[in-house]
Amino acid sequence: MPASELQPLTVYGCSISYFTGKLENYFRLRGIDYDYKPMQFPADQRRFEREVGVSQMPVMSLGDGRWMTDTTYIIQWFEKQYAEHPLLPEDPVLRFVSLLIEDYADEWLWRPAMHYRWHYDQGAYFASRSIADECLADMSAPGVLKRWNIRRRQRGGYTTGDGITPQNVAGVEAIYLDLLEQLEAIFSNRAFLLGERPSLADVGLSGPFFRHFGLDPVPLEIMRQRAPAGLEWVARLWNTRLERCTGELMSEMTDDLMPLLQDIGQVYLPYLNHNARAVAADRKVFDVEVGGVSYREARYSRYRVFCLQELRNRFREIAEADKP
Repeated sequence: MPASELQPLTVYGCSISYFTGKLENYFRLRGIDYDYKPMQFPADQRRFEREVGVSQMPVMSLGDGRWMTDTTYIIQWFEKQYAEHPLLPEDPVLRFVSLLIEDYADEWLWRPAMHYRWHYDQGAYFASRSIADECLADMSAPGVLKRWNIRRRQRGGYTTGDGITPQNVAGVEAIYLDLLEQLEAIFSNRAFLLGERPSLADVGLSGPFFRHFGLDPVPLEIMRQRAPAGLEWVARLWNTRLERCTGELMSEMTDDLMPLLQDIGQVYLPYLNHNARAVAADRKVFDVEVGGVSYREARYSRYRVFCLQELRNRFREIAEADKP
């Protein structure tokens, strides 16, 4: 489908939003023009629920009147429209690894990203003011009340309300610190995760990095001090256009990916299985220990059951000789 037939594209979200940032990174990589509009609560929320059937951001409209949400499937759909410069490697193992890293970035790095934003007052006051000024501009309430309510809601929903306790804060922060070390080794060797051009794995990681770790004051300062190559990658990805890339994706696995993949295998995939069992038993909160860190009364997620099944389906597509 010609790009002109999709225009105008409008992305509704928030300028400090995890998944809005992921989608914007993708559109910039592809050189796809779009308009950005802040999502206004509560009016837009009700409107978009009618259009896409769920309350989440970002939501986007196509020029022909269709509506879309969920960055993973928006990107998959657009990739079918733009065959040149594919984001997935040709090698079947690296293709699966790219999909796996995107899912891990979407559904596991969310935890340390939200923790750093809302646990520390420095981040919470920055983020609550940004959201109140941008997305609650039409709400008739004092600014101080808007900001207080945002902090209370976010902490209750995504940090203390999702299994993070004073006892496991160090373990949650270690997810980020270990990841920085893993990525620093990779980005010291090459420009992007899977080669000298971006892949879907880079786009997936842009969600937590571009709008949280590389923006919020506490994790940003940590990255400046510990992972300058990672900080360079955040800016490089935002400034890259696929049509101008001359580098290639890798054709085989490299050893520097293994620490990251071991973490995914030892922590994230077991968590997905615990979550799936909780959903099957209709336990809306569950206790789980992964990677030596205990989470009490973590919220279950039906969507992550779907993510686990999708990963299994993708894994089954790999030739038997490549599965080990």
